[in-house]
Amino acid sequence: MKFIATIVAAVFMLSGAAHAATPNPDAAQVKAAHDLLAAMQAEKMMRMTAGMSKFSSPEQRKQVMDKVIKLQPEFVYNKLSTPVAKLLSTETSLEMTRFYQSSYGKKVLHDTYNSSAQMFPTAPKPTAAEQAELKKPAYLKAEKEFKANEQAIHHETFVLLKEIINGK
Repeated sequence: MKFIATIVAAVFMLSGAAHAATPNPDAAQVKAAHDLLAAMQAEKMMRMTAGMSKFSSPEQRKQVMDKVIKLQPEFVYNKLSTPVAKLLSTETSLEMTRFYQSSYGKKVLHDTYNSSAQMFPTAPKPTAAEQAELKKPAYLKAEKEFKANEQAIHHETFVLLKEIINGK
């Protein structure tokens, strides 16, 4: 039984190490992450995180949502840019920023933040030109790294939410 626990612990340690792009990101990485968060409209991700969180009462939920709604988008980008820069390479941040600024990326964001709950979420259909862009090696590599770290990015959003709730 201890052997299995040791293996599970080792897997978690290795998976955490594999996701960390840089323990101490430089200014260029932080700027690239900031731009990515702006392109992703991370303030909406923060609202989604708050909306999906459990609260002890409806009053507490309302208080937290009021705080989150009042946040300036730039505050969210600045607070999350360093943790996200630690997770993603500069190239991935730049490529995903380009994606989210494209017409198809904007459709994906709109669908993500504005659609109702779905049992089987569907992505919007890309045009032929958009499909060609999605097949480029730089995008495929960036998307793979981004998807591998997406849960960690959402976790960092939750950590920031907890800081905001606690008044830090």
